[in-house]
Amino acid sequence: MTPEDSSILIRQLISGDPTAATEILARATTSTEPLVLTAAALIEPGSSSLLDRATATAITTRDRQLAALAAAHIAGDHDLVSALAREHLLDHPDSVLAAWIASGATTGSTIPPAATAPAPTSKES
Repeated sequence: MTPEDSSILIRQLISGDPTAATEILARATTSTEPLVLTAAALIEPGSSSLLDRATATAITTRDRQLAALAAAHIAGDHDLVSALAREHLLDHPDSVLAAWIASGATTGSTIPPAATAPAPTSKES
């Protein structure tokens, strides 16, 4: 998986694509990519091994900050999430996963559902 593929998959997760969470979890079983592992840890917050692997594979400051932000979010430390998110987004304003976490992203089985289109009106049928 290329970094671009990972970014697209994260955007799909955030936008509510119902298959994205499943795909991220499947890729996380063999991935060494901190972004994928961090997202997987948010999807399955009870699995500390995912966050541990994300932290262990995080080489860049960006990846280490994102893993720490996810850890604070999973722990429910809202003040720390706020502080870490501000710091991370100051340096990396394109980090959509950090912005999603900062906005109060839900974890586990409550990942936002896919948006559904409204039913067509009689004029559209």
